[in-house]
Amino acid sequence: MQDVEKKETVKRELLIVTGLSGAGKSVAIQSLEDLGYFCVDNLPPILLPKFIELMVEGTPSLQKVAIGIDLRGREFFQSFVQEIKKIQDDAKVQVSIFFVDAETKKLISRYKETRRQHPLQKKTGLTLAEAITEERQLLSEVQSIASFTVDTTKLTAKQLKKRIAEYFNHAEDPSFSINVTSFGFKHGIQIDADIVFDVRFLPNPYYVESLRPLTGMDVSVYDYVMKWEETETFYQKLLDLLRFTIPGYYKEGKSQLVIAIGCTGGQHRSVALAKRLAEELQQIYDYNIYVYHRDAHIESGDKK
Repeated sequence: MQDVEKKETVKRELLIVTGLSGAGKSVAIQSLEDLGYFCVDNLPPILLPKFIELMVEGTPSLQKVAIGIDLRGREFFQSFVQEIKKIQDDAKVQVSIFFVDAETKKLISRYKETRRQHPLQKKTGLTLAEAITEERQLLSEVQSIASFTVDTTKLTAKQLKKRIAEYFNHAEDPSFSINVTSFGFKHGIQIDADIVFDVRFLPNPYYVESLRPLTGMDVSVYDYVMKWEETETFYQKLLDLLRFTIPGYYKEGKSQLVIAIGCTGGQHRSVALAKRLAEELQQIYDYNIYVYHRDAHIESGDKK
């Protein structure tokens, strides 16, 4: 009896990796395998219920499982959301969805580099751009229930692996993470953000010649951004809003919250505010808090 009770307390975790073709699912699967997940790429959708049965039965190697599912199993996406909710309601296995996304222009570039054909092009006669657009539509409902979403447009494979390690390489970590990011509107809005704040109305260090080549991580730029009354007023209102909304996101079962702060180039104002916000949220909440500056190096010339 003791052995049975012990087996039932083992946490069974299923991570479904999906998203746009060419956005990085293969890299994600490889990274998760390195982190100790039992990984299966392109599992035939019809076998998913059987896989759940094996996990529930206590197969030792199936405590942490990552399964890659994409449009090669297109027929499954018609009932994907319902199937996932059914598994979640059963509560025998903890199910999360990791969704990789990227801008269409970047996806087209990647396909041209690899000379591969998009899965939706094989029998439809669609152009590559049309195939990507249709895929977005087919996956929109899946993305809406994703626990984790990552925009890989500006990420190298190495950077994506690092991001995945941050999310999943914690044995007993809190089940909720907050990602505070900075970006520049001139380089495109951050498409995986849950909340976006525009700080282009604040005084800009770019017009101070000595500060122009630096970033918001540098003390002189950080102090410049923070010294203004409008900056402090905005920040306090922002923090008050987040202290009200973050518990709601957590209560609704969301695993990840991405807060994006944007300025013109993503080098000065947004970086400084993202830095301050991440540090303060870490003091307030016992969650995994990450900060990521997407575009700071582009404008500053810092390629590290």
